[in-house]
Amino acid sequence: MIIRRYLVKQVVSTSLVVTALLTLIIMGGQLIKIFGRAAQGRLDAGVLLSIIAYRLPEFLTLILPLGFFIGLMLVFGRLYVDHEMAVLNGSGVSRNQLAKLLLPMTFVYLLVQSFLMFWGSSSGIRAYESLMQTQAVRAGFDLVRPKEFISSGPYTIYAGSLSEDRKNLKDIFYYQKAEREDKPDVMILAKEATRVEMANDTANVVDLVQGRRYEIYPNQPRYTQAEFQSYRLRLENDKDIKFESDDVEALSMSKLWQKRDDSVVRSELGWRIFGPFVILVALLLAVALSEVSPRQGRYYRLIPAIFIFASLIVLMIAIKTRISKEELDIWAYPVVLLVYAIAAAIFARKQKLAPKIKKGIQRVGL
Repeated sequence: MIIRRYLVKQVVSTSLVVTALLTLIIMGGQLIKIFGRAAQGRLDAGVLLSIIAYRLPEFLTLILPLGFFIGLMLVFGRLYVDHEMAVLNGSGVSRNQLAKLLLPMTFVYLLVQSFLMFWGSSSGIRAYESLMQTQAVRAGFDLVRPKEFISSGPYTIYAGSLSEDRKNLKDIFYYQKAEREDKPDVMILAKEATRVEMANDTANVVDLVQGRRYEIYPNQPRYTQAEFQSYRLRLENDKDIKFESDDVEALSMSKLWQKRDDSVVRSELGWRIFGPFVILVALLLAVALSEVSPRQGRYYRLIPAIFIFASLIVLMIAIKTRISKEELDIWAYPVVLLVYAIAAAIFARKQKLAPKIKKGIQRVGL
């Protein structure tokens, strides 16, 4: 049908643009933190794109419904402002019929949202945690770049040159800050360094050649110095980084179902099962709230409508928290969705109800 193809094309293109913009805005804070850690040498710059890809499904579970709703509001608002809705109504096509024409597209969005919530988000979180655990054991010489000072935890390292296999370094500067105030800081200067592979050991071990080792006491006028021909240095992993791989958000649906007696697991399970249905509520609310007159403009009701739809998302998240604290049960999710759906139906019929209510009041007055 021509009208359906026209509407689907407009809604899909608009919602995708809005979703992309919201993704860039919301992920901006996370990207700044990731780039900051990479600049400090705590992350390998080569994994930045992988981190973004793994975190993207998690963000899309919240962004996609909002982008879809805003896209519907903009498209329906433009139909009213450009008098296209008046032409369609004059041709016998009501806005409710337009909503029915958009149902197949809405179910596609619902399937995409279900995929993200059932599998995409959890698998992305698991891959992200696995990658960050791998990066957490990287210390010191794993992150060395030629002619750059690299900080990793208490270590600061500089190398004048680095071989392609990253095993041989030259012109080494190494500084380790003391963990306690009564202990000295350690500074080492060496001509060469060679990586040593140790079985079942995640720490970095290097053999330094022809150098000097200094022990420096901060705020005190004393230090010790020792020269060496060969010196083995061991750099421990960054122990400050901790990850919880058993987080319920990272569990698969099968594991959630097995542990469904737990309140926290049940809150996550309900969120994944009923969360995708906000897409259907988005269609109902957009049809009901998008009606504007040409003089008002299509943005007249956009901001209030966004707040109404955002309140649904916030309420669903609040219910998730309440269920985890055993204050509510999983039935609260469908109840909230049903309440918003009924409210959308009432909004859609307000123009028909208002005259009837007015006439009823007049009759009572007579």
